[in-house]
Amino acid sequence: MEKQKFYLTTAIAYASRKPHIGNTYEIILADAIARYKRQRGYDVHFLTGTDEHGQKIEDLAKEEGISPKEYVDKVAGQIKEIWDGMNTTYSRFIRTTDEDHERVVSHIFKKLYDQGDIYKNEYEGWYCIPCESFITESQLKEGKCPDCGREVTRTKEETYYFKMTKYADRLIKHIEENPGFIEPESRKKEMLNNFLLPGLQDLCVSRTSFKWGVPVPFDEKHVIYVWIDALSNYITGLGYDVDEKGALYSKYWPADVHIIGKDILRFHTIYWPIMLMALGEPLPKKVFGHPWLLSGMDKMSKSRGNVLYADDLAAKFGVDGVRYYVLAEMPYGSDGTISYENIIKRYNTDLANNLGNLFSRTLSMTEKYFGGVIPAPTAAGEFDEDLKETCKSCLEKYEQAMDTYHVADALEELFTMLRRANKYIDETTPWTLAKDEALGERLGTVLYNLLETLRLAAVALSPFMPASCEKILSSLGTGIPTDYESLQTFGGVKAGEALAKAEILFARIDEKKFLEEIEKEEAEKAARNAPEPAAPKPEEMPLIEFDDFMKVEIRCAKILAAEPVKKAKKLLKLQVDLGYEQRQVVSGIAKYYKPEELVGKKVALVCNLKPAVLCGVESNGMILASGEEDVKVLFLDETTALGARIR
Repeated sequence: MEKQKFYLTTAIAYASRKPHIGNTYEIILADAIARYKRQRGYDVHFLTGTDEHGQKIEDLAKEEGISPKEYVDKVAGQIKEIWDGMNTTYSRFIRTTDEDHERVVSHIFKKLYDQGDIYKNEYEGWYCIPCESFITESQLKEGKCPDCGREVTRTKEETYYFKMTKYADRLIKHIEENPGFIEPESRKKEMLNNFLLPGLQDLCVSRTSFKWGVPVPFDEKHVIYVWIDALSNYITGLGYDVDEKGALYSKYWPADVHIIGKDILRFHTIYWPIMLMALGEPLPKKVFGHPWLLSGMDKMSKSRGNVLYADDLAAKFGVDGVRYYVLAEMPYGSDGTISYENIIKRYNTDLANNLGNLFSRTLSMTEKYFGGVIPAPTAAGEFDEDLKETCKSCLEKYEQAMDTYHVADALEELFTMLRRANKYIDETTPWTLAKDEALGERLGTVLYNLLETLRLAAVALSPFMPASCEKILSSLGTGIPTDYESLQTFGGVKAGEALAKAEILFARIDEKKFLEEIEKEEAEKAARNAPEPAAPKPEEMPLIEFDDFMKVEIRCAKILAAEPVKKAKKLLKLQVDLGYEQRQVVSGIAKYYKPEELVGKKVALVCNLKPAVLCGVESNGMILASGEEDVKVLFLDETTALGARIR
């Protein structure tokens, strides 16, 4: 019997910078779904990759003095390395600089133009370089990009437009007639109410202000813009071409699900379906817009100093520890959070205490009381049926949750099952049973039930923590069933089989010691990234004009409060009063002054510096000081008025 097909994709990662853990969450989520579907017997095709064209990449490459291709080769390699490091099982890693992709994108553009869906016009309006988005006046939020919150620029250029308006009504009808097309439900309402029902506008699909992209085949001063280029990867990655579908395309399209972040939902639920309608191709069955993984209450950003990377976290918590945390922590429809404190808490509670402890205790007791051989379950007793019923119920709810992409809920069901098994140990007290030889069969039954619960948990947890579950299953003897169907029966481990020696799966983390080490690492990193240059000799000092000096605004400020910055031994966080306003300043003087020595003192403050983030703390200014090895703050006379300008 031929297997049922299942095709899923991630959004392709933009090859501008190393992806942080929030970006990496998506590939881990998609991988867990792909592994689960394979367990269920599906023929799975799993596509991921990188988006490598655009103005931002052209600008970044210029800054580094290399070609755009050299730049994306470097970053795409870094992204693929992280994807592989997270033990993900994609079928293809597509790059938009791949020759086959670029060729087909050119063909798609030409076809849409030839059939009258693309026309030339001129664009004048707002543009966000990081998001590569054209933004209307009404879409601006406080004058900034509605998606990323960054500054936008005014631009005017000749461009080709795609006739979105031609297909808008047809798309609205499709969304309304296919309730599961956009999930969660809240995202569907957002797309309809905010974009489609108010009236869709035609879309810019070419650019002339940069060259790094696929040339428009009949007008080479234009390059094909990101929407046709990047979004087409979902079909070019299957071998699609406008005149030839290709075997993989014919086999797997339409996609069963696009896994994407909620911030790019509009592009995948409006632009992409309309392009497919224009091409005469079927629409994907589902677009699942997952929420964000936030650092504290904020989206991760280098400028905020709150970025965590998957490979760094894996070095501290293991790959499965990272996979488990992000999957268990992210709710279905609302944002999740990440911090070292939260990771340690969940790691210790769920992985070390619950799963890890159950595994080590059960195997150790089997070794101690039965020489490491699995005993037969020949003496049923109190609590056995409740344990089995809990396993049955949790596994049923787990399946329902996974089938609807409620992945965190699915994991919670499996850990409810493990918690019940740990409670079963306390209820049956195997160490007490072991004291009475007449209760040997009952002891054997208890341990058998615990070993079988571990087997069920390891089989079901395999999509999330594959390496750890492989260790558990390999410890439970040879020939045990590990397929998904075996979850339907309690009794898969084989009596008489010898267990392998138990190893520690997840060692408990000392939170205090761990955070102290992190603080030390962050301080050392800050010191490396902010070296103190030696003072130049007078003859080497650059000369400036008087007008340049007058641009520096130095005013008298009073220090109201001072405290150390937690993650940096060199830095103090100061609250200062300028008379007309109060602000926060971070200064690298912790080695030379105690906080109490500074409070109440008046200092010279450079007021018109751009804000900066040092070790996660925002600084709005700089106090003046002298010296390199023996720093002395420039204190002002007590009679100097607050806010007085120093010239």
